[in-house]
Amino acid sequence: MGRLERLSREEQQRRIGELLTELKDRHGYSYALIARKAHVSKSAVHRYCAGQSVPQTFGPIETIARACGADREAIDKLYAAWSGATETPVPPVSPQPPVPETSQPPVPEMPQLPVRDKRPWSHPLAIVVAAVALVAAVAAVLVVVLHPTGRLEASTAGAAQRINGPTWTLPPAPVPHTLFGATLNSATGNMPGFDLGAVRFWDSETRWSQVEPQRGVFDWRTLDSLVAGAQRAGLPALYVAGATPAWAAPGGAHSVYPEGARSAPPDDLSDWDTFIRALVDRYRGRIEAYEIWVLANDKRMYTGTPETLVAMTRRAAEIIRGTDPKATVVCPGMGNLWTDEGRRLLTRFAELGGYDSCDVAGIKLYQRAAADPPETMLDLLGDLDRRFHEAGVHPRLWNTGTTYTIPLQQPLDETTARNFAVRFFLVGLYARNYNLERMYFYNWGGTKIPIVLQADGGEATAAARAVAVLEHWLASVESRSCGHGSAAGLPDNAWQCQFSAGSHAAAVRWTQSGTATFRLDAAVTAVRHLDGRVDHPAVGDPIPLAEDPIFIEYA
Repeated sequence: MGRLERLSREEQQRRIGELLTELKDRHGYSYALIARKAHVSKSAVHRYCAGQSVPQTFGPIETIARACGADREAIDKLYAAWSGATETPVPPVSPQPPVPETSQPPVPEMPQLPVRDKRPWSHPLAIVVAAVALVAAVAAVLVVVLHPTGRLEASTAGAAQRINGPTWTLPPAPVPHTLFGATLNSATGNMPGFDLGAVRFWDSETRWSQVEPQRGVFDWRTLDSLVAGAQRAGLPALYVAGATPAWAAPGGAHSVYPEGARSAPPDDLSDWDTFIRALVDRYRGRIEAYEIWVLANDKRMYTGTPETLVAMTRRAAEIIRGTDPKATVVCPGMGNLWTDEGRRLLTRFAELGGYDSCDVAGIKLYQRAAADPPETMLDLLGDLDRRFHEAGVHPRLWNTGTTYTIPLQQPLDETTARNFAVRFFLVGLYARNYNLERMYFYNWGGTKIPIVLQADGGEATAAARAVAVLEHWLASVESRSCGHGSAAGLPDNAWQCQFSAGSHAAAVRWTQSGTATFRLDAAVTAVRHLDGRVDHPAVGDPIPLAEDPIFIEYA
């Protein structure tokens, strides 16, 4: 029985880690932030969240959990697991008074197509192993029944596990208007002529080298105009720092900009402090967020060491929080993520604790080529999530740009440009389970890019108008789940996100490439198209799907 008892304690220890990690990820807290809030060491927080050890008293676990906003139910679950892991008897739980029901109407389940290949059984490996250790005869029977070859290890040597259902399902949450952002490639102060939720200043004549052309001499005119324009339009602004002035790093490597800016960090970091302090002091309460550097893992933009980048991030974050506590600190933007070099620098920045200083991680999501489907960006997110997990951080994410070479890529035709622009933002919504909150499209105002939303002074393109339609569809719904392919009951090339809309349900569906057909298995009130058309099909009608998303409102 000794082996079973040890296994049980280990399982309870892992359960503590799972519960703490769930609380941590719910708020996107870093280990360092939790350590500060709970007044314990960062290493202790990491050990307990990873299920690597258990304290002899419950106090540290409860303190960490409450720092993550745990309620009574979560504390009780943690105490039960801690008691099992430390062999402490669990006291009986006092009955709780019934919680009064709310008067809100129930939200119906999203109609689903029939799901194929449901498995009639599930046997956790831990249970099978324990049974083998305890009762050899019973284990032999199990092996024969489950594995006719008589070899237990054969279960891991075949095809990947088949899973049916959405890629993720989360509690319903409104789709934030700020998901729909764009980088301004304009210095006029004009704002987009269609509905957007946030703007970002880069390639807008607001680089550090332009704002402070001489030490202690500032030219705020362009940035003043942009900030004022964003305020008039009610758009939260993200300022991006980058391009060291020549006077601050005279011997440093040159950047790509004509004013002689450097990609090297300043020789004296106090010059960096002075710039950030002057910037935040001037725009306190008017600029919502600050991205510490533009493309920190691209040698055309930054040639310093990761250690210096972490130091610049920490110093800037301290100044920003001390001057404007409500401002959001965005860690240096990381691009080139399809390359080993780009991924290595991001990983090193994480290992050095760079993300502990920020509220948000800035990442650059883009397709390998502009003509590739936007959904391929999710491959980057999967790799990033693994790297963040290995480093023990799970930051909130903002997609703050694209690749430096985007102007060299060929323009897309109007239909493809429209569909890709809309699906760019749907990919951001699809990535909600990765903590992705914002998508800044690159760019607004410029025309030397594959997809143009609007030239500064021109009319909104079909792509921009379609993005506005998507925003209208999602303005009053709450996202519930996303998934694609046969696992979600869809054709293999089809994608969807599901929503709650008051007491009703809704969905956006599209294909990554080509066409498909599905049949309605529940009544709908409307099927809406990007061009404004509205269909009213009946249950059982075949519905064509293509690369332009449709919005389905269920009755």
